[in-house]
Amino acid sequence: MYRIIEIRQLEEEALQIYTSLSESQLYHCREPLIGLFIAESPKVIERALDAGYEPVSMLIDRRELDKEAARILVRIAERPGEAIPVYVGEESVLRKLTGFALTRGCLCAMERRELPSVQEIVRNASRIAVLEEVVNPTNVGAIFRSAAALGMDAVLLTHGCSDPLYRRAIRVSMGTVFQIPWTFIGSRKEPGWPQPGLSLLRDLGFKTAAMALKKDSVTISDPALTAEPKLAVVLGTEGDGLSGETIAGCDYTVMIPMFHGVDSLNVAAASAVAFWQLGSRQGA
Repeated sequence: MYRIIEIRQLEEEALQIYTSLSESQLYHCREPLIGLFIAESPKVIERALDAGYEPVSMLIDRRELDKEAARILVRIAERPGEAIPVYVGEESVLRKLTGFALTRGCLCAMERRELPSVQEIVRNASRIAVLEEVVNPTNVGAIFRSAAALGMDAVLLTHGCSDPLYRRAIRVSMGTVFQIPWTFIGSRKEPGWPQPGLSLLRDLGFKTAAMALKKDSVTISDPALTAEPKLAVVLGTEGDGLSGETIAGCDYTVMIPMFHGVDSLNVAAASAVAFWQLGSRQGA
């Protein structure tokens, strides 16, 4: 169920979640209840709904009401419970309101969910990605898109990583953050990486492959890697790459060969190469 609300004033308090709250403020805005995130564009919003996320409100360009946004409103109309507000305005008003042009004229505030444990995430997985301190939400979103497309069953993140539910990460991922299971390793108070995270993965049956340009690395085409029944592909932060402790604790150190004097790939590009070579082929 929903109710249409015409935007009369740009300063309406209910619109602050779209206009003035930072990602961190959205995360904490309903404490002690779990926080919110913003999904942008009809396709991304539909993928979030498919994954079971609950909408709180919407902000829509009037021109989109009879276009792609109409499908979302039909779905929301069929949902039980209290009607959610759907704020509608002209494109020029929404641009002033948000400070940018809406992607496909549609935003949706949605409830976060309690994250599952690492054990739950990897229970039926044979190929997972582990992200260490990947701080750029664009890179996180791109890695998720590659992970979903190229045979990863799940993604684990250290707490230094950008949140996959930040608006830009969601948008760059094209909503695949809602299609592939993920969670954080440890907690902010007890990060849990590289230890005891590496030990936990080993106890769960995974061999770990650190992606790093080291002299003692094996090449990414090494058949021993694809032969592993359970493999975790570990990727490091932009610039510095993986920590020495992480590399030392992994079962393999894996290198993507470089040419023409190029020293390395961006972590998102490297993830696509690694996932294509090492990912599961079960869904192909």
